[in-house]
Amino acid sequence: MPATVTADSRAAWTRLRATTWALCAIVFLAAFESLAVTTVMPTVSLELDGAGLYAVAFAAPLASGVVGMVLAGAWADRAGPAKPLVAAAAAFVLGLLVAGLAPTMVVLAGGRLLQGLGGGALTVVSYVVVARLYPGEVHARVFAGFSAAWVVPSLVGPPVAGFVTEHLHWRWVFLAVAVLVVPVVAVVLRRVASIPAPDAKDGSSDDAADGSWAAARRRVRWAVLAAVAVLALGASAELGGAATAVTALVGAVGALVALARLVPAGTLRAVRGLPAVVASRGLLAGAFFGAEVYLPYLLTRRYDVAATLAGVTLTGAALTWALASWVQGRLGETRLAHPRAIGVGTLVVAVGIAGTTLAAAVHAPVPVLVVTWATAGFGMGLTYARQSVLVLRYSSKDAAGTNSSALSVADSIGASMALAVTGVLFAAVSDRGGDVPYVACLALTVVLAVGSGLVARRVGTRQATEVGPADVAPTDSSAART
Repeated sequence: MPATVTADSRAAWTRLRATTWALCAIVFLAAFESLAVTTVMPTVSLELDGAGLYAVAFAAPLASGVVGMVLAGAWADRAGPAKPLVAAAAAFVLGLLVAGLAPTMVVLAGGRLLQGLGGGALTVVSYVVVARLYPGEVHARVFAGFSAAWVVPSLVGPPVAGFVTEHLHWRWVFLAVAVLVVPVVAVVLRRVASIPAPDAKDGSSDDAADGSWAAARRRVRWAVLAAVAVLALGASAELGGAATAVTALVGAVGALVALARLVPAGTLRAVRGLPAVVASRGLLAGAFFGAEVYLPYLLTRRYDVAATLAGVTLTGAALTWALASWVQGRLGETRLAHPRAIGVGTLVVAVGIAGTTLAAAVHAPVPVLVVTWATAGFGMGLTYARQSVLVLRYSSKDAAGTNSSALSVADSIGASMALAVTGVLFAAVSDRGGDVPYVACLALTVVLAVGSGLVARRVGTRQATEVGPADVAPTDSSAART
């Protein structure tokens, strides 16, 4: 705990220790399941004869997660986090059970849709719990725990999933997580059950409540459009020929139109303050995750590296991400202001991806790629948690859910669009052979990383102004203060 944290905040941190561990466990289990499924899906597809739905099984939770994020954010703002937490956990567990017991690939894809709906909602509700329970001084440390809980499964998830599949059955990769989620959610629910709904305290009128629900319903409709667009983007690279370009274009336009309605006003223009934070997250997710998927591909195809050894590159970035998350959490805001952390972090990510691109272009030795990508991972760890903190800092309590969902939606759609566009680009230049397709895709993600760095210069404001989901944060150029 940073020395500048007050005695009251220290007491709150101690009192909420079990809740913190439970929240991190939820993130850990969601991340483990996501990574484990990547490992077992070839086996699943073979057993269920579902090669034709292989890509859909991956895209389904990503698409439905957007809807879950929006639903949970609006519901948590209106009724508090307890009820949406129960609903999200129920959907997540039910989806895992359906997938784990699926007799066909169609049923499994349906389970993945339900699982993604609950998983996306759980992420947003966790953010709301942090906003409602924890003092602002310790938010950075809580989110550092979230980052670590997401990174650790990248180290243990694939080998554990492989062991379970080999010695038990692939179904237990789904079923075991379903069993474990229930007790950790119960720990959080016990703490948040007594939190009153925002409207119960501020005396909002029935007319205002009706207006709030009407706005929430509109957001859900846009979220559904975003989900369909994400599915189209995910499938576009598999179509081939003109159909790929047309589907990708339609999906991209649909995703951007929906995104504009799901994020704070001014996000697509990177207006200073909250919109710039959300915009920087979307660009950063597109840059990092768009580049990440091509590294193992590059190493196995162009360097003849074994798949297990190729994973070391991603492991190195996971470790540096966790390290940077811990460092920024210990430094706190006084020693490392939020805007500065985000600015430095995005710059480091851009340098790391650019270095990786250059190394691929000159076919540098594998250790060089490990180091450059680990550099990008360090920048992500420095930046990601602070973006989450600033979103809560710029949000009133009754808008924390909506704005947190906006951040998660920007993250998901940014990554999805980058993956789709790089997939189309890879297919378009694949006839060049050699390292060209990989370098082209990595170069595109460098552009996104540089864009995130430029937008990051606009995340600070003079003071921590509270804004709602449709508000535009102040336009002053000074850094945010506690």
